[in-house]
Amino acid sequence: MTPLRQKMINEMKLRGFSVNTQKSYIGAVAGLAGFYNTTPDRLHAEKVQAYLLDMIEERKLAWSTCNLAISAFRFLYGETLGNDSIGLAIPPRKTQKHLPEILSAKELERLFASQGNIKHRALLMTTYGGGLRVSEVVQLKIEDIHSERMMIRVEQGKGKKDRYTILSERLLKELRNYWKMYRPPLWLFPGQDPNKSICRGTAQKIYYNAKNRAKIKRGKGIHTLRHCFATHMLENGEDLRTIQMLMGHSSIVTTMTYLQVTRKKLASSRSPLDLLEIPKSKKSH
Repeated sequence: MTPLRQKMINEMKLRGFSVNTQKSYIGAVAGLAGFYNTTPDRLHAEKVQAYLLDMIEERKLAWSTCNLAISAFRFLYGETLGNDSIGLAIPPRKTQKHLPEILSAKELERLFASQGNIKHRALLMTTYGGGLRVSEVVQLKIEDIHSERMMIRVEQGKGKKDRYTILSERLLKELRNYWKMYRPPLWLFPGQDPNKSICRGTAQKIYYNAKNRAKIKRGKGIHTLRHCFATHMLENGEDLRTIQMLMGHSSIVTTMTYLQVTRKKLASSRSPLDLLEIPKSKKSH
């Protein structure tokens, strides 16, 4: 590891950056260094901006990826190297926002039924049943399942916050059957090494494999199950504030996104066209 990379990592650690953010920033800087085949501390602002232009115009990368790179470069030159003069004066763009695609209850039943591996089915059902992020479900420990209180403890979720979410009776039964077969000692879903938890990439593959077997076209990654949890809770009459706490959203505005995809709410709304009394059109000859 180069001294510059270690210095940047140390600066990020001092500021409490998450491990994922650290990896993303280091990856972005490594891409810049590889593009010019030199250390980034030798590059001028024009070179950095030319690299960003290549990302946008030539490689046509998502603006979120470019925004991350800009943040990484600003941190490198401004905070790590103390060179504010490089000044990446690039105006931010709004990231395109897409509403989540929600699976129906029938589709979820097919998804879970398609998974013959009891461990994989338990992982998918836990993700949906608790409204968990993939980073949270893979880090669950046996002790996080509070069967007496019917709660799941999420330790250090997004934003480094602990929270509790619900444990359904159906999920508890599934987890007990899974535990009797596998007897995991520490992690609820261990990887090939029992001393380590299953990785997020593997959890994603489990979801995609089940989705393909169930012949489900809609929905993207395993995060779809979390979206389904929130939407179905709303459709079952749960209030937004409770869902916000269960999901671990910092702002209720984030939770309100699901109002836009709730079938019950949309189906109960009438189009103004239905309120018009329009005479039947006469047949034209």
